Amino acid sequence: MDDLSQDLIEISGLTKRFGAFTAVDGISFNVARGEVLGFLGPNGAGKSTTMRMLAGFIRPSTGTARICGHDVQTDGIKARAALGYLPEGAPTYPDMSVEDFLGFIARIRGYAGSEARDRIAEAARLTTLGEVMRLPIETLSKGTKRRVGLAQALLHDPDVLVMDEPTDGLDPNQKHQIRDLISAMAARKAIIISTHILEEVDAVCTRAIVIAQGRVVADDTPQALARLHPSGRLDDVFRTITAPATAPGTVKDAA
Repeated sequence: MDDLSQDLIEISGLTKRFGAFTAVDGISFNVARGEVLGFLGPNGAGKSTTMRMLAGFIRPSTGTARICGHDVQTDGIKARAALGYLPEGAPTYPDMSVEDFLGFIARIRGYAGSEARDRIAEAARLTTLGEVMRLPIETLSKGTKRRVGLAQALLHDPDVLVMDEPTDGLDPNQKHQIRDLISAMAARKAIIISTHILEEVDAVCTRAIVIAQGRVVADDTPQALARLHPSGRLDDVFRTITAPATAPGTVKDAA
């Protein structure tokens, strides 16, 4: 993966049905190295389901997802080796200390000895966890637990990062720090951020996709999307294009 313009994430016709309900309906998009994609949509739009399929946790009904050229379903080990995934809720083992948990993740990733220690130390530095490394995870605040989840996603320095609400529970200073970290990593990775915080999209994303009722309804830069509403505000655009009456089409179709 030396080509800096290469698509590291490829999603084609991705669909997920739960019985008669279609949660994700034929989504297709690619993300290249150097792109930070804001993945937006109202609750129930299919954002988390899409990311879980990309991460290999849910099998799609139809369609494919590839990470660094590896099909998530048929070549899952190689695909997940290139992926750092921060899911909703950042599940961890609450009885473990932060240090032990990151050590566990390092072993799963195949690191040992000084390499494991170095990777744990770097992940902790990036997410400012140094003062809580020996504390049980269950004693930590919501925001700190979120940073532990982010540390495990960064530990192996993956080419692809997929993060669901990465700044959820963080105070303003911590949010600023994580946004700076994402910006600093962006040139070397393909990054997807699912978020409800539209100011976060303006702050760190080079591109935004909006989905509603399981379908893509907009795909452009945040600045271009904001110009679609007379107010020039991204939140006004979001409300307009995710209304049920407009959900089946796209912004370009509507225009």
